[in-house]
Amino acid sequence: MTMGALRNITAAAGLLAAAGIGETVYFYNRTMKRGHAKTERTTKMSGTDWSKYFPLMEERKGFVMAQPHSDVYLTSFDGLKLHATYFPSVKDKKNKEGTGTEKNKLVICFHGYTGEGLSNHVAIADYFLKQGYAMLLPDARAHGSSEGEYIGFGCLDRKDAQKWIEWAIKECGEDVEILLHGTSMGGATVLMTSGLKLPENVKGIVSDCGFTSPKEVFTHVLNNMYHLPAFPAIWGADLMNKRLAGYGMDECNAKREVQKATVPILFIHGSADTFVPCSMCHEIYENCRSPKQKLIVEGAGHAESYYKDMEAYEDALTKFAEGIM
Repeated sequence: MTMGALRNITAAAGLLAAAGIGETVYFYNRTMKRGHAKTERTTKMSGTDWSKYFPLMEERKGFVMAQPHSDVYLTSFDGLKLHATYFPSVKDKKNKEGTGTEKNKLVICFHGYTGEGLSNHVAIADYFLKQGYAMLLPDARAHGSSEGEYIGFGCLDRKDAQKWIEWAIKECGEDVEILLHGTSMGGATVLMTSGLKLPENVKGIVSDCGFTSPKEVFTHVLNNMYHLPAFPAIWGADLMNKRLAGYGMDECNAKREVQKATVPILFIHGSADTFVPCSMCHEIYENCRSPKQKLIVEGAGHAESYYKDMEAYEDALTKFAEGIM
């Protein structure tokens, strides 16, 4: 090989390396950092037409926001100020007057990527509040009114979930029965939480379109939506995230965590989900070692199951809760 050819190969390798670094940094900033991950982009990638559900959301918002609620805060394990909105049970007053026999039950709802606790749960809050639940709606770290620069993708959020569970028991009493509900990234959060040691107050977990791990869902998106290889962007982002956010992108994987689960889990997913494929739901379900149920909503896109077939969704929630609470 001539010196000229060697120089050309070296130069080409340098250009490829620089391109790989640039691709990694671009991908990382767009997906993992607060302020760069945009709701509009996420909504577009999800493929769900939310505009047709806006009238329902507005209708339900009236009832939900008319209920007493308050902002609550706590400090995360790594020093972040986290925010949530708390709704006492709408039946609390009646129970205190001695005219009701409702159980002391609360649902903690975890929202999806680039979402917020209150705005993302207005529709389903109507169901939970009318079923007698108190509700806690956290903003995930790096979202809404919670602090943080780096998104947790369930891997860090599950530790925050533990803190919110502790808060709920202190606020609502030792007899409170807790249901964890999450959608998309929130669904992954509650599934990852299932592998932790949880207090007996946590009676059940509902995961709606949860993914296995950030590494696997981003690999799917790059391969199937952008027709790009996962390497070097995912590999480089993993290295960056370990250094900057403190966790690897496959360090916590829902399909591994549910192998340690003891709390009953209800899995919900849309058959037409292209953002988090329904195959992930089946894979996690097969790995789950705790009592489990599954609802696949035909024709529902990403996070659309509740709106696509509200009757089936609410019926599944009611029957699941009746069996555990």
